[in-house]
Amino acid sequence: MTGGNRGIGAACARALAARGDQVAVASRSGEGVDGLLGVTCDVNDAASVDAAFREVEAELGPVEVLVSNAGVVRDTLLLTMSEDAFSSVIDTNLTGAYRVAKRAAKGMLRLRRGRLVFVSSVVGLTGSAGQANYAASKAGLIGLARSLARELSSRAITANVVAPGPVDTDMLRALTEAQRSAAVAQVPLGRLAHVDEVAAAVAFLSSEAASYITGAVLPVDGGLGMGH
Repeated sequence: MTGGNRGIGAACARALAARGDQVAVASRSGEGVDGLLGVTCDVNDAASVDAAFREVEAELGPVEVLVSNAGVVRDTLLLTMSEDAFSSVIDTNLTGAYRVAKRAAKGMLRLRRGRLVFVSSVVGLTGSAGQANYAASKAGLIGLARSLARELSSRAITANVVAPGPVDTDMLRALTEAQRSAAVAQVPLGRLAHVDEVAAAVAFLSSEAASYITGAVLPVDGGLGMGH
């Protein structure tokens, strides 16, 4: 579980642990969640990714489920967006997902089973003004997952995407009341998602019940994307 020490990631870690999985929470800080194993991992650094996997494998055994959730935002309009603001978001959100998926797939291929779940966003499908970098990175996760679904399916490894809409996390709480109200106003169900609702979708796609689902995008967005 990358990006698992708070928000959506922490909720996913708790949901997987609650069903009996052995869960490792990977983050830059190495902070664990509710007594779960915490490992230091910078998804921007392939050596750090490899070291994190080796630590998890030594402590818990082969990685059978990867939830790729690490992400950053650097929002601004296109004409004021720097090269660094664009490339840094792509590197963390998309290239970071490639790094952890590549490392996880090595062990899964040996096991002849596995689950890859990528946490994207509704804006990867709909776009969002001021978020060209973030939306591009989240859209890229869909192409990545679907390509891996085709590559790895012969070994019973699935690759799927969860696409949340606006979720009640620290990121949303940092917005002004007017900004939060505007976000909610766009959602047909008229509210923010709870992190546990996103975690439930992740838990399903990483379970045996989803063994015949691969290359799918599961929206958890209150109808905001309407299937796009």
